[in-house]
Amino acid sequence: MSGRGAELYGGRFNRKGTPALYTCLTVMTALREANQAGSLQPTTLISYEADIEHVFDTRDPAALLAQGMTPSSLADPTWRDQMKTTGEASTQTFANNLMVMGYHGLLVRSFAPGANDEDLNLVLWKWGSTPPSRLVLVDDEKRLSR
Repeated sequence: MSGRGAELYGGRFNRKGTPALYTCLTVMTALREANQAGSLQPTTLISYEADIEHVFDTRDPAALLAQGMTPSSLADPTWRDQMKTTGEASTQTFANNLMVMGYHGLLVRSFAPGANDEDLNLVLWKWGSTPPSRLVLVDDEKRLSR
């Protein structure tokens, strides 16, 4: 829930130093995202209840183009190399601009191996326990505290 890992290392849609929470809309997308390196590794899946406003939908071509991005620029596999050479990937600049505009997150297709246009991620930059960016971990049986 902290977004600390993304904050420490940076992600496709957040620069280093910016917390972000990368979530998936389906279990299969989450498994693909969690196991991109090859064979299936031990994975803990968790569920959230979410009520998030101000989410940028990258599936809207006109809105995406208005922000200077295209579907292929979102999918650019060189974003890590861009971070190393220029300090910031173009997708991170795009995400930062959305944050400045007041967006709490973005809806974007998964780029994990085997994913298709229907496999969606919700990347959050602002979340908490109250609206308009409410995100609550579902753990009714307290399994995560064991």
